[in-house]
Amino acid sequence: MSAKSTSVENLFSDMHLDILKELGSMGTAHAATALSKMVNKKVTMPVPRVAWMDFQDVANFVGGPENIIVGILVSLSGNIQGMMMSLMELESAHRIVELVIGTPPPEDTLQFGEMERSVVEEVGNIMLSSYLSSLAGLTNSQIKPSIPYMCVDMANAILSVPASEFGRMADKMLFIESKIDVENIQFSGCFVLVPNLHSFFRILRGLGAE
Repeated sequence: MSAKSTSVENLFSDMHLDILKELGSMGTAHAATALSKMVNKKVTMPVPRVAWMDFQDVANFVGGPENIIVGILVSLSGNIQGMMMSLMELESAHRIVELVIGTPPPEDTLQFGEMERSVVEEVGNIMLSSYLSSLAGLTNSQIKPSIPYMCVDMANAILSVPASEFGRMADKMLFIESKIDVENIQFSGCFVLVPNLHSFFRILRGLGAE
């Protein structure tokens, strides 16, 4: 089978998707606990929607291809290699900063100071690490994420990074919707996992594929 002809939806059964939904549930529980300690407030996160999604559909989920968003990217090494990204709208990123350090959003929402960037990167890192830890447990794999990198750009530009490097192996990426409620203040975003070809099949085997 060629990398180009790989169809994620055909390879993953409903059983595999159910297991991946469990990944989302476990990751959400870990993330809520970690974020609660960080902001010193009660954090709740409903069970997320998990699906294999087209690159274009992910862009539409965060406001459209030309919408300016915040992306936190980590490269993955170890048994599972590829990229994972946290994507959120600008307003959500600034409101998270305000919760953590009390800094109100600037007039120019495209701007993030050094401290603000550090907060957003740390929150993204906490969330990404929670899901990666759950994935490592489900697939009995060792996953080593890089230092998180934050970028502010159009959704299409941010998503073009994993698409150009790993999109050749499949036409889908693993999409995990995230909703965060901090004392009735709600934020929304998503996570996307794009493994390389070898890691893709390792995940399949780890989920019980023949």
